[in-house]
Amino acid sequence: MPKKYAREPPVKKNAVKARGTDLRVSFKNTYNTAKAVRNMTLNDAKAYLNACLERQRCIPMRKYCGSQGRHAQAKEFGLTKGRWPTKSIKVVLGLLENMIANANTKQLDAENLVVSHVQINKAPNGRRRTYRAHGRITPFMSHPCHVEMWAAIKDQGVAKAKPSTSGLSLVKQARSRAQGRLRE
Repeated sequence: MPKKYAREPPVKKNAVKARGTDLRVSFKNTYNTAKAVRNMTLNDAKAYLNACLERQRCIPMRKYCGSQGRHAQAKEFGLTKGRWPTKSIKVVLGLLENMIANANTKQLDAENLVVSHVQINKAPNGRRRTYRAHGRITPFMSHPCHVEMWAAIKDQGVAKAKPSTSGLSLVKQARSRAQGRLRE
């Protein structure tokens, strides 16, 4: 049975998809990393994540960032909290490279593809245990995640139509005619 995405692109022939399930990487860090590349072109997102790996730019921490420290690089996004979650960056970068390869297979230009959909879901926790003082044992859980993304060709905007009275209701047309008479 084929696995379904939470959302499908509006035009499938103009889009590329990639997903990872049960990835052994922090859910919270991956959430912020993947959301940071949304609405970027594939090549821009790849360049951004490579700059983050080199610590030239940071990943803005918008959610799940309760006790995280502040950094000046986050000013770029209008925030104070930012980090460099290396493992999450590498996972998202791998998905982006997969989408670029899919674009080449479909003969689409990666310059025109924009990351339109990013979704990160929690996966079942990995259970281990750690041994504590006085003979106690504490759970030592990992918090993996599922990631799905797709990129589509950005739609060209439609020009705004001029306002016309034909689209108005009959009552509004009568009122506009009456106001026109009153002004004369």
